[in-house]
Amino acid sequence: QVQLVESGGGLVQAGGSLRLSCAASGRTFSSYAMGWFRQAPGKEREFVAAITWSGGNTDYADSVKGRFTISRDNAKNTGYLQMNSLKPEDTALYYCAAEKGVGLSTRVNDYDYWGQGTQVTVSS
Repeated sequence: QVQLVESGGGLVQAGGSLRLSCAASGRTFSSYAMGWFRQAPGKEREFVAAITWSGGNTDYADSVKGRFTISRDNAKNTGYLQMNSLKPEDTALYYCAAEKGVGLSTRVNDYDYWGQGTQVTVSS
């Protein structure tokens, strides 16, 4: 079992930055691949970024490439999403998730554990 708790969301102006954290409990966090997803009101949950268990490989949605960076610190049982050059269209509830598979999946159904989400609001 893995419990995930996101933090770091908030209100920021367009062009600003935020760093989201995902704190995991459980001894085996380092064996799980991790992903970040987001969901805006009235829209489906969508893939943002993913990272393998070792942190050696990452993948990003085209909409965030070059602006967002996913990382993890297995010693601290924590994952991160650094978000720069934020745009109003980045406004959403952001979730972290963990999967026992190979990693880098972009599909919601491939993830086994989810946090409750942290709200990111970008004003224009």
